[in-house]
Amino acid sequence: MNIKDCFYLGTVAKLHGFKGEVSLFLDVSNPQDYQQLESVFIEIDGKLVPFFVEHVKIKNKGFITVKFQDVHTEADAKSLLKKSLYLPLELLRELDEKSFYDHEILGYEVIDSSSGNIGKVSDIMDLKSNPLLVITNKDNKEILIPIFEGLVQKVNRKTKSLFITAPGGLIDLYL
Repeated sequence: MNIKDCFYLGTVAKLHGFKGEVSLFLDVSNPQDYQQLESVFIEIDGKLVPFFVEHVKIKNKGFITVKFQDVHTEADAKSLLKKSLYLPLELLRELDEKSFYDHEILGYEVIDSSSGNIGKVSDIMDLKSNPLLVITNKDNKEILIPIFEGLVQKVNRKTKSLFITAPGGLIDLYL
């Protein structure tokens, strides 16, 4: 399995007990979607290694506790700390035309209903208070737009375009 065929799920955050269990931080909107997790790929030395899940317990704030098969000791679990977790892209459910996965829209052209084409999505800042769409325009200026209900009007996956309606005057502040 190659990283380009996967999406980033989160990290192995910390040990949980002394029998090989670990706490995973899932960088997702709804960790409950992964309650039936059967396996993950963990990046070890630049390669994706499959790990099969014995059981999952949902915690709070994006954390789940997991027991992997063949990880039985604290030392085994320690070797996984701070490693990145991945799942195959085909496990992502298909979204409607107003929703997107953060990784999916990187590089998309952003077209505002008032300002027209304002640049390309260069990043998503996943702030707890309010995630931000980071857009870089043709002059290399950065535009930050809070992601809120009603911002995205349409995601066109064929043309790699994101149609938005930004709050009045916000884009002008940057330009």
